[in-house]
Amino acid sequence: MLPKLPKFPVLQRHSRARAAGAAAAASAALLVAGLSGSASAGTAVAPAPSTPLSAAETLRTDAAPPALLRAMERDLGLDRRQAERRLANEAEAGATAGRLSTALGGDYAGAWVRGADSGTLTVATTDAADVRTIEARGAKAAVVRHSLADLDAAKARLDRAAQRQGATDAPVWYVDVRSNSIVMQAIRPSAARTLLDAAGVDAALTRIEKTTERPRALYDLRGGEAYYINNSGRCSIGFPVTRGSQQGYATAGHCGRTGASTSGANRVAQGTFQGSIFPGRDMAWVATNSQWTATPYVRGAGGQNVQVTGSTQAPVGSSVCRSGSTTGWHCGTIQQHNTSVTYPEGTITGVTRTTVCAEPGDSGGSYISGSQAQGVTSGGSGNCSSGGTTFYQPINPLLQNYGLTLKTTTDPGDPGDPGDPGGTWAAGTVYQAGDTVTYGGATYRCIQGHQAQTGWEPPNVPALWQRM
Repeated sequence: MLPKLPKFPVLQRHSRARAAGAAAAASAALLVAGLSGSASAGTAVAPAPSTPLSAAETLRTDAAPPALLRAMERDLGLDRRQAERRLANEAEAGATAGRLSTALGGDYAGAWVRGADSGTLTVATTDAADVRTIEARGAKAAVVRHSLADLDAAKARLDRAAQRQGATDAPVWYVDVRSNSIVMQAIRPSAARTLLDAAGVDAALTRIEKTTERPRALYDLRGGEAYYINNSGRCSIGFPVTRGSQQGYATAGHCGRTGASTSGANRVAQGTFQGSIFPGRDMAWVATNSQWTATPYVRGAGGQNVQVTGSTQAPVGSSVCRSGSTTGWHCGTIQQHNTSVTYPEGTITGVTRTTVCAEPGDSGGSYISGSQAQGVTSGGSGNCSSGGTTFYQPINPLLQNYGLTLKTTTDPGDPGDPGDPGGTWAAGTVYQAGDTVTYGGATYRCIQGHQAQTGWEPPNVPALWQRM
């Protein structure tokens, strides 16, 4: 009989937690079991599946537990079948958008999903000649004026200007692919215009929206559950990680500075912040002591465990759910990636904006789409009674910055000797869309950002890699 599953989002005291993880890993090993193939003459190639895994199979949308599906039903107004279809559709949409981004090159202007079950993918381009290519992939085409690269470059200039002069009265700006513009949310519109002038950004690229909200970091000094910092402040555990043999978890940078000590929800000594960045970014990680063992789960509704099988970034419009120690499970949608937000402590760049609610104490907690880790809670405005907007620090840049490996249930264990495929691809590496690797004598381009893991070798997962 397996040991009782932990009450904490990602950590369990004592080494017995490995038994529960092993059972999940055994199930997940079905993803790579039976992969077969033969090398061409003179070339050592790792086994490849006769039928490549679909995007939904790769990202294990079938691993979504009932608690996550129920939260999606409650917060997104779905029925069970719609929730299940939505996760599968979003996985396929991400792969299709990634392939089209590569095909369109500099014309690419972003992609998003819509509909109750995310059944419609729209891909934007600056060249009408690309419409046929987009529609051939089953997506809708939108011809727009500005490429995503141009919008990202303009936003980067705004980020630099905000670091120089501050932006407290124009606290949020982001690239909005759906409107093909940079949206600036401002308490005083004149403050947004001042920032635009300082950055040298053409006003034609932007849209200014008036707001009364002042986002803030969501830590809580009143105490409560989850983990405590220096025996006082409280935040929420994000995702379990390892660095070599060291175990720990990812969380928000504003929760604690490097060297700060932590204790668990049970007040047992837990670990120490090994790295922390805030403001600028909002990322940190805690190394735990030998009493704590990382598990590949986050805490779902009613304390149930939700599997983490990877870290593939979900597209705009996708469903996303958050786990936090104050408000538990809540779901919403991804509004924009590459958002900048100004808190009283300074400007944070590169976060993702969502419709999920959160409250103080939820900071550092997990955002997950299906079974794919997305990020850790940074801050926001509003609450879970009247609704709000939240921002999360994406997990892949955090893993890359600190050299961490996400703990997942898809580790198949020792696969034996697959031969020597050679090449530059390596498990544990964080890849961004557009990166290229070699594997088994072939070259592949990454089409969706993710952390590589055993079983996700390029020829096995066309949802993540495209052969060149």
